[in-house]
Parts: sequence; structure tokens; C-alpha cells
Amino acid sequence: MLVQEALLPVFVQVGLIFFLMFWMGGARVGAVKRREARIGDIALGQPNWPPAVMQVSNAYHNQFQLPVLFFVLVAFALITRKADIIFVVMAWMFVVARMAHVAIHVTTNRVHQRFYAFLVSAVVLLLMWIIFAVRILVAI
Repeated sequence: MLVQEALLPVFVQVGLIFFLMFWMGGARVGAVKRREARIGDIALGQPNWPPAVMQVSNAYHNQFQLPVLFFVLVAFALITRKADIIFVVMAWMFVVARMAHVAIHVTTNRVHQRFYAFLVSAVVLLLMWIIFAVRILVAI
């Protein structure tokens, strides 16, 4: 498998994180300028942001939870040369599910829909880890 094919979903996931980071920063600055939040009320990380700002902020912070295991797995798969077409397809499934999770989080924020998007990404990633572990341990 080409390295580029295995890394492209990683680049998309990283792009999503940076997109959310800049969106969050702009939303926070805007909220302060509109006096919807006061610096003193948020200086120590207190959650005193308007709800729309919190949605983007929470979506951003979620990208440093489950996706961390994805990044580690891709690195391991590349190092051990276990990134095949199944791995790449599953990596794309994970990233698309994460994108759906973000889209739901920053729009309707319907918790049950967001949970299903999270669940899909979690199950796909778990299966990726299981397949990887079996291939390593059985030396396939």
C-alpha cells in the first residue's frame, strides 16, 4: 500500500482539527467583542461562553480524544507495513464518521445523532485496532 493512500485520511483529520481550531478562535474573539463573554469570566477556562461558541469548542476538544488512537494506529500500521486497502477504507470510514460527528456537534447538536456518529467512528477504530493486533501477533 502506498504511504500516501494511508496518510490522506490523516491529513483530512488534521485539516478538520485546524479548521475547528480557527473557527473556535474566531468565535471566541467575536463573543468577547460582542460582549457575550467577559475575559474575567473565561480567563481560567470557565465554560462561560455562549452556547454556539461552546458547540465549536467542544467539537474541537473532542478531536483530541478518539482521533489520538487513530493517529497512533496509522503510524504503527505504516511502520510495520500493515496498511493495506482494508486499512485505508476503514481509515476513511473513521474520518467520515468524525466529520459527521463534527457537523452534528456544530449545527443541530442532537445528542442521539451525535452519539451514533461517535459510535460508528469508535467501532470502526476498534475493529482497525483488532485487525492490526491480529496481523501483528499472528504475523500475517
